[in-house]
Amino acid sequence: AEEKTTPLEKELSGLSRWLLVLMIGVAFVVSLTGFFIRGYSVLDIVIWTISLAVAAVPEALPVVVTSSLAIGVYKMAKRNAIVRRLPAVETLGSTTYICSDKTGTMTKGEMTVTKIWMRDTTIDVTGTGYAPKGEFRINTQVIDPKRYEGLRLLLLAGLNNNDSELQEVNGEWIGQGDGTEIALKTLAYKAGVKELLPRLSEVPFSSERKRMSTLHSLNGKKILFVKGAPDIIVTLSTQIATINGEVQPLTEETKREILKANDELASQGLRNLALAYRYLEDDEEEIGEDAEKNLVFLGIVSMIDPPRPEVKEALETCKQAGINVSMITGDHLLTAVAVARQLGMMNKEDVAITGRDLEKMTDEELYSKVEKIRVYARVSPEHKLRIVNALKKRGHIVAMTGDGVNDAPALKAADIGVAMGKTGTEVAKEASDLILADDNFATIVEAIKLGREIFENIKKFIVYLLSANFAELLLPLSTAVLGLPLPFTATQILWVNLVTDGPPALALSLEKGEKDLIFRPPRKPGEPLFSKKEIIVYFVVVPVLLTLLLTGSFHILMSRGEPELEARTTVFTSLIITELAMAYALRSLHKPSLKLNPLDNKWLALILILSLLLQLAVLSIPQLANLLGISPITAYDLAHAAIVAVTMFIVVEIAKKFLNH
Repeated sequence: AEEKTTPLEKELSGLSRWLLVLMIGVAFVVSLTGFFIRGYSVLDIVIWTISLAVAAVPEALPVVVTSSLAIGVYKMAKRNAIVRRLPAVETLGSTTYICSDKTGTMTKGEMTVTKIWMRDTTIDVTGTGYAPKGEFRINTQVIDPKRYEGLRLLLLAGLNNNDSELQEVNGEWIGQGDGTEIALKTLAYKAGVKELLPRLSEVPFSSERKRMSTLHSLNGKKILFVKGAPDIIVTLSTQIATINGEVQPLTEETKREILKANDELASQGLRNLALAYRYLEDDEEEIGEDAEKNLVFLGIVSMIDPPRPEVKEALETCKQAGINVSMITGDHLLTAVAVARQLGMMNKEDVAITGRDLEKMTDEELYSKVEKIRVYARVSPEHKLRIVNALKKRGHIVAMTGDGVNDAPALKAADIGVAMGKTGTEVAKEASDLILADDNFATIVEAIKLGREIFENIKKFIVYLLSANFAELLLPLSTAVLGLPLPFTATQILWVNLVTDGPPALALSLEKGEKDLIFRPPRKPGEPLFSKKEIIVYFVVVPVLLTLLLTGSFHILMSRGEPELEARTTVFTSLIITELAMAYALRSLHKPSLKLNPLDNKWLALILILSLLLQLAVLSIPQLANLLGISPITAYDLAHAAIVAVTMFIVVEIAKKFLNH
């Protein structure tokens, strides 16, 4: 597919066109003046015009932008956010809405079964994590689960309708696979149930079906184990087992009891999974969805999946940063709402809905309500796509998380598709812009912080490069209009370009993000890189003032009778020192530069010192001075240069203060 042009690329293209027009205009005026008034040869004018073109075009800009984005990608990778597409770094900083999965992203994904609900009793289970250590209790009384046939069958179903791995490595129990399945295997091991039955056939889990079935051989009989969402399994069941294994008819009243128990457990923030079974005829070797009927309901297994401690802080940061967050989960509505409340996500006016509610809504209804919906429960991947599209229509820059094959369309449609590194499928990763190596919601917020930092740094060095380049173009124009000689030669302008363009701009891209950067409102979608005020101040006022100061300085020196070579040397040195001073002033577009620690950006400090030393070297070493066509500089000339540099430093500081009020 063809890559889309990013907003940043469009902005830079527009600014470059303006620069090109200005360069052609200046070259034309100066060439005419030089040829007809000053009597320069055609060859001199051609060489000078080419040099001006080289200096005026910010050839360092694409390199610095790409380097800045690449450095950002490296920084993000160090913080577990792997960027798959470079322009995604730019988009990240503009994110206004995050739609995040709950399990494993906002929660730890380390599930532990704490309760088992059965027809005639509720069993409490102790122990945490994946270590198979804990007790089964009924009313505080410790029981042996294997002595109860119904409970033993439930544990056997959880152990065998399961694709996870659980093993002890160096004294620590390690689980591989789905967190829910690891919790079920741990539960069976706690009870001492470890009987793995031959698996004959299966109907895999999917987010649409919300269940999984496996066919096994048990004591010479074929047995089908089914696990899934309690409200789904209830509808497929016709009987129910007691803790002792007695099978009773499943009445409508009992169904209501099951759903009530499910709601009560879910409202405590527990994830619920129902287990059921039925015996099949001996000749049934393969099973399909049609086998999932007339089941015997065994019970509900409830597990806790604690929220990640860092997520609450990350959500608070999002709130202050003007970023909205919605939780999307396949879990029960009450479970999702309980976790959202624990994380401080829901206000009084916020809404929680299910996938079924979403299906009943028209696109227009969803468009009008989507910003108020904080929790989506029992959601399928198709619903995610509708949510993304509704939010984008609302003008949001949307980040959407996903890990399954069917999440790919939603990840593709989102401005930032975020795949899970640990649990995500290859299809999801391929469709994404960003992969979370740790599957952690807080990492998305870290990536957004870095995205904003990178974007802010790109703005800084664009202001620096273009304001300096505009001044370099305007200076020969103003001297030509006043009838003065050219303020610098072709060689000198190339030297200015070499010393002041690329290295300081690249160092500005390494500036650390300001602490309050994440708390500023996100950049609005479609908002230009620079406001009209910023364009006027940075690309008109600053270059014009620098041009006037240098032209005035040149005029004063010439009128005092200084030789053209000395006057040109002073202007040449003034321009370099001033541009270096401006690079330091533009370390922040919001804060006074003198309040910033010089050592926070060691590279910039080093490059500014090296550039100054290089300039002093060309002024002091006769061979280099002759090469550049400059003369030794006097203290008076240096004072001129210092006045221009300090004045422009103050101008930039005033400009920042004006723009931020």
